[in-house]
Amino acid sequence: MEGTAFQTADGTLIPAVTADEMREIDRVAVDDVGLTLLQMMENAGRNLAGRVLERDPERVAVLAGNGGNGGGGLACGRHLANRDVSVSVVLDRSPDALDGAVSTQYRILEGMNVSVTTSDASDVCSEADTVVDSLIGYGLQGAPRGRTQDLIDLCNDTETPTVSLDVPSGLDATTGERPGLLVESDEILTLALPKTGLRETESRLYLGDVSIPRIVYERVGIEYETPFRESYCVAVER
Repeated sequence: MEGTAFQTADGTLIPAVTADEMREIDRVAVDDVGLTLLQMMENAGRNLAGRVLERDPERVAVLAGNGGNGGGGLACGRHLANRDVSVSVVLDRSPDALDGAVSTQYRILEGMNVSVTTSDASDVCSEADTVVDSLIGYGLQGAPRGRTQDLIDLCNDTETPTVSLDVPSGLDATTGERPGLLVESDEILTLALPKTGLRETESRLYLGDVSIPRIVYERVGIEYETPFRESYCVAVER
């Protein structure tokens, strides 16, 4: 286990998983145990907001895609806005192309009058204190393309510190390979369990609880000791 595990500062070993293993964990959590994507998204967003608030920002830019990663970023934006942080969201696609729980998160932000744009984001990023990267999660397939690629490029061009959700956008969560552009994150909040590919990164790494119970890990054959006894978010060492 030590060869594939990460650990907390107090020495608790945390197994690392591949993208396929994480998909199975998510499937069992939803299909067998009854968690919903929206519930896990809420926990991800709240924990991500907590990491961002540690930086004491006044202005935050959230770069968001579709899927669970984008939805977590949108939830993060709401939690920050609720705490009087000025939040601007930049989508990598039209709001009409969002679906499921991500569309729900978008509609909430829209109802709050949080700024959401799909146009040029250079000023949004350069004027922010922190950029949140929630463009692509562990479901990366090949090199980022189109507007997603453009936003990654923009993110790297700005000197604004960046916090990535789960894995930096453009990183293969399993191998750590970079098939194309990659967000050069200052900090990563990975979710539930670390991804094996994160060994190839040098950013500060944290692990966030998304409320997946032990029985889910047992059903997929993973030995698990919770690292979240005292906090919903813990620092992790490679």
